[in-house]
Amino acid sequence: MAAEEKTEEATPKRREDERKKGNLFQSTDAVATLSVLVIFLILRAVMPYLYRYSADFMVQHLGYIKTTETLNTHFALDMCRDGWVAILLLSAPVMITSVVIAIVAAGIQTRFKFSHEKIKFKFSNISPIQGFKRLFSLRSVMEVLKSAVKIVLMAYILYVQIKKISSQCASMMGQSVLTGTTVMLDDIMDLVIQMSLAFLAMSVLDYFYQRWEYNRNIKMTKQEVKEEYKELEGNPETKGRIRQMQRKMSRQRMMQQVPTADVVVKNPTHYAVALRYKIDQDNAPVVVAKGRDYLALRIIAVAEQCGIPTKEDRPLARALYAAVEIDQEIPPEFYTALAEIMAWVFRLKKEMKR
Repeated sequence: MAAEEKTEEATPKRREDERKKGNLFQSTDAVATLSVLVIFLILRAVMPYLYRYSADFMVQHLGYIKTTETLNTHFALDMCRDGWVAILLLSAPVMITSVVIAIVAAGIQTRFKFSHEKIKFKFSNISPIQGFKRLFSLRSVMEVLKSAVKIVLMAYILYVQIKKISSQCASMMGQSVLTGTTVMLDDIMDLVIQMSLAFLAMSVLDYFYQRWEYNRNIKMTKQEVKEEYKELEGNPETKGRIRQMQRKMSRQRMMQQVPTADVVVKNPTHYAVALRYKIDQDNAPVVVAKGRDYLALRIIAVAEQCGIPTKEDRPLARALYAAVEIDQEIPPEFYTALAEIMAWVFRLKKEMKR
């Protein structure tokens, strides 16, 4: 039972799989509240323009009606067309901005990931049993608590704002209708903006809660982590066989390079290092093959078959085996010791040519 508990944090692959399924966390409250706040801020900024445009539109078309003797079909169609154009011009800034804000707010939370899995029909979405489980889940309890807090918060802001407006009613009696309307609209805008800011603060808390719940829901069991590791890295036995084959192929390639060596430095039966030094090609002697025990004996045997001289130097053979990899030049600290051996090799070659 303990092995089935989801105690492990989700791996990057699990998170990516959940994203592909459309299982992404986001706070819908943050999207809705931010959209409302931006809409009313824009309305407050463009309200003078909307008022002037509406007033000019009404005056212009009412003037047409006064001077037109006959109201015919063409005039009615022109009025409808101008009316729709006016509505679009007045509402376009708010509508476009609200859509953009909603897309950006949701996209930032979901990293603009889109998945068609969420729009597929699933029986669990209409299952009464699943619905009953969701009704009594932790998410439902949190939604109820959020709604209660919102109601209390909204009631308090309404109370404070209405109290403020009530105190202004007496002074508004002597003002013009336009001035009074402007004051009332400003107060209403302030009320909406205050509510939006309060709800936005709650949305920030809701965002962190949604992230915590999402991370909790996608946690994995130890067995799931092991299975995923096997899936990504492969079965250990298969990996062992692959490594064994790779080592075998590497040894074969290495043994094919032994005939290109100029000398083999050996520690009679335990270590062997084959070195190549082409004056016009190499800056320093290069290790073309190395091995110990059985592989060392094979290197020595191939060298003897190919007529490559071998030199016994136990400390040097051990040091070269440990410090230099295959196809690498020897480090400077070995230059002095190898210089004597390479000089011996060159003398030996000259004697053989004679």
